[in-house]
Amino acid sequence: MAPDLTKQVLTSTAETVLARRYYLKDAEGNPTETWETLCRRVAGAVAAVDREPEQVGLLRDSFFNLIYHMDFLPNSPCLMNAGTDLGQLSACFVLPIEDSMDGIFSAIRNGALVHKTGGGTGYSFSRLRSKNASVRSTQGVASGPLSFAAVFDAATETIKQGGKRRGANMGVLRVDHPDIMDFIAAKEDQSRFNNFNFSVAITDAFMQAVEEGDDYELIEPSTREVTAVLSARAVFEKIVDLAWHNGEPGVLFIDAANRANMTPQLGEFEATNPCGEQWLLPYESCNLGSINLANFVRGGEVDYTRLKHVTRIATHFLDNVIDCNRFPIPEIEEMTLKTRKIGLGIMGMHDMLIQLGIPYAGEPGRQLAATVMKFIRNTAEERSMELAADKGPFPAYDPAVNDYPARRNAALTSIQPTGTVSMIADCASGCEPYYSIVMVKHVMDGDRLILVNKYFEQIARAEGFYSEELMSRVADSGTVIGHPEIPEKWQEVFRTAQDISPEDHIRMQGILQQSGVDSSISKTINLPKSATREDVKLSYITGYRLGCKGLTVYRDGSRDSQVLNTKDSAKKEETAVVSTSGPVKKTLPDILDAKRYKLKDQDQKSVYIIVCFDENEKPMEVFAKFPFDNRFDLKDKSTMWTTTCRLVSLALRFNVPMDEIIKQLDRSSGHMLDLPAQLSKLFKSFLAGTQQGFSSICPECSGRLVFEEGCESCRSCGYSKCS
Repeated sequence: MAPDLTKQVLTSTAETVLARRYYLKDAEGNPTETWETLCRRVAGAVAAVDREPEQVGLLRDSFFNLIYHMDFLPNSPCLMNAGTDLGQLSACFVLPIEDSMDGIFSAIRNGALVHKTGGGTGYSFSRLRSKNASVRSTQGVASGPLSFAAVFDAATETIKQGGKRRGANMGVLRVDHPDIMDFIAAKEDQSRFNNFNFSVAITDAFMQAVEEGDDYELIEPSTREVTAVLSARAVFEKIVDLAWHNGEPGVLFIDAANRANMTPQLGEFEATNPCGEQWLLPYESCNLGSINLANFVRGGEVDYTRLKHVTRIATHFLDNVIDCNRFPIPEIEEMTLKTRKIGLGIMGMHDMLIQLGIPYAGEPGRQLAATVMKFIRNTAEERSMELAADKGPFPAYDPAVNDYPARRNAALTSIQPTGTVSMIADCASGCEPYYSIVMVKHVMDGDRLILVNKYFEQIARAEGFYSEELMSRVADSGTVIGHPEIPEKWQEVFRTAQDISPEDHIRMQGILQQSGVDSSISKTINLPKSATREDVKLSYITGYRLGCKGLTVYRDGSRDSQVLNTKDSAKKEETAVVSTSGPVKKTLPDILDAKRYKLKDQDQKSVYIIVCFDENEKPMEVFAKFPFDNRFDLKDKSTMWTTTCRLVSLALRFNVPMDEIIKQLDRSSGHMLDLPAQLSKLFKSFLAGTQQGFSSICPECSGRLVFEEGCESCRSCGYSKCS
């Protein structure tokens, strides 16, 4: 098949993301690639390792067509590194941590090498002896898993991935570890462990004890002795409480994962990669890729013939990636080649449903999604069996143990985060619904740029209900629901993540897991800000019963900041100083709600901005706090920041419109200490987040961070905290 060079039109967002993150650059940092040349680089490198030299040219063209036309895109490390000197193409790694100083610091070293090449790492701390357990070699006591997790976190903070971003980690602890309560509460303070997602590995026995109201045993890993007995429900309630508070810890159903372990003869699963979709054995890695389902709707139906063709080529592509990969350490290379796991996933699932006029939140949508995922899984297995017949099955395959036909890859499918690659392809991430249909992007001088979902705009114009005024209202409300101009059918079809009930989110994840996913699924169960702890509890229990292997919940606004004060309604009454000759200055009560935001100044030193809000969640006062105000080099800076904050606070209390404050801050940005730029970013995020809670800020473009696929990411520039 010759290269199909039909012009591929990229969105401006895609061009921005590619130029910033993917294109190779010259010594001055200028891109030296285009989308076409990037695709040729990747396709050529991955095809070159095939066994049949005469087939390499045909294979290269097939791979090129898949990627260039965005029917399939591999994970970011492959797009960035294929055909380069770095050559590390995998996204997911799990590294073991042995219960010894040598084991612990070997894992830190290995993790640094993985992060340097662009991968994310999963660690289980469950083998480490508990805090205060005896250490025979020194006649002392152990400091416990969390103390070492802090060392891993600090190492990650130092190592940048290929000079592009810091690495991401998953930290896992079994629910029966003696230090489990400390682990559950570890990220209640959101300034700690910022390079980790934490998840509790939950067993079937624990869930049964929760259901029956029983106690369960804590087991010291170094001796296998019972050290304590806890109420399962009390521990579960604590997990729920902290997840409600800020989304962590997540839960991993470890027994469900090990029941699906395709190579039990090699060991048990202990941990996943940072976003939870890849259960891997110690030292395993996995390369990922996603089929863009948005491209497979023809004439009001799913084009299964074309989908089969693309799935077969994508499976071959991912298998080849294993052979052209340059692994960070020998142990990873050995284990990866032994099992040859691949993670073929999807993106644009919501786009597919929208084009078919089927709501995401409903049984028809779930059934179609399951049918498509099962079709992809069966096709991938068929192709993997053919590759096994040609090249041999994965070396660890043992027909006496593995009760499935010989195939090239021990695992075939997962549904992974596709944050930046889905932005390149202009589709919804993974199996997630769209987070928003109409967005506001703030540009210079406080102007608002309205960005409308392409399908929604097409339908709205075709059916005559499009107007700039309606789009602005949809952007401000954050939802298409409740606008009388929009027909009810389209309100249902364009329901976004927070318009969809938690149960519908979980049922979609459950049916996809059961129907066609070997490993796991990176998906966020979105909860409204008003959700209760009971809602979180029911989400976890429902997910467990539906066979999910892990679950992440996110209550809107819960991870944006650290709440410093709680409401005291008796003291919230406020009065105003009435003036007949000038503006009115708002008088504030003694107690206000406040949120703390951790930022970096131009010298990359930590600074905390504290914002106080009135009862309508409108900012009223701003304070800046340096962790060490007594340091000589910070005294002048602290004084200037304090003065700026006082002036901004005064403007807020005189009810100066926030966009006017932002204009003045933007005009002052770039001078002296650049606090105006930091405050401007913060206030822009407040405006962007109106009606949906105040938003976390993207550190790269000041856009709004959303929490989906188990991670905070920016849909404006492609920044992701996890990948």
